[in-house]
Amino acid sequence: MGDGATGCVLVLSIKRNRRMHGERKKWKWDHLTSPELNERAGDQPVVVLSIGSVEDHGPHCPMDLDNFIVRNICEAVGEAIPDEMLLLPHFPYGFETHHMDYPGTIDIRYDHLIETVADIGLSVARHGFRRMLIANGHGSNMPVLDLAARKINNHSDVLCAYFIWPVLDLDSIREHRTSKYPGGIAHAGELETSLYLHLNPDPVRMDLAKADYSFPKSQFIYHDLTGMGPVNFAPRHSMISGDGTVGDPTQATAEKGRLWFDACKSRFIDLIREFRIWKARDGEDHH
Repeated sequence: MGDGATGCVLVLSIKRNRRMHGERKKWKWDHLTSPELNERAGDQPVVVLSIGSVEDHGPHCPMDLDNFIVRNICEAVGEAIPDEMLLLPHFPYGFETHHMDYPGTIDIRYDHLIETVADIGLSVARHGFRRMLIANGHGSNMPVLDLAARKINNHSDVLCAYFIWPVLDLDSIREHRTSKYPGGIAHAGELETSLYLHLNPDPVRMDLAKADYSFPKSQFIYHDLTGMGPVNFAPRHSMISGDGTVGDPTQATAEKGRLWFDACKSRFIDLIREFRIWKARDGEDHH
């Protein structure tokens, strides 16, 4: 092969690599070299791990919904404050035992997930970072993340906190929702479907969306992402839903999704800026 042909192949390879990986971002952990990461530790950005799940979201939304939304929120925040956060590669699987009746769901056992997330946090600590936030896109990951974050906090110098993204935006969600409370915003309902419509409407099958309020009525047990019942209850998902939906996706709109996405992004930025300088007392053994 002549020099001209070799050069052409090289240029095409570089262009293909850029298409695959996108523009290099200083706020993405895996876009940096090892020396660059070591240098960034000196600035003490907040390290963010996003985590979601692969599970059913009714007949109208794709399996990647939990991953897609939380990943997009985190990336929007990274673009806005690149010097203040550092985003780890997204972790796409979650605790899903209760959703395994629905085809396509991928389940990671809770003990494996606790240890994996904790190992990520302990690795972050080893490299000199001292603040970590876990941004969650899947409700049933929360008890697992609680234990993982406790392990990171108790076995390293990192301060690790975790949250599920809707809690950053409860006032706006409550103000603009049109579905019933409780129950309209539970699983693949008005909130999640609206954000997907805003971010990428093409895969959303609104022609198949239908409300499902069949969750048994109770003054103690009810599911809604803006406020859960006082008693926790996590049965097999197929016991409380026919097609996987819990709530009312027919009330979803792209405009609501844009409003809620922007509000959540703004609050996330506030959280990072506060947590980055937040200080706790030094722990001490009182024996």
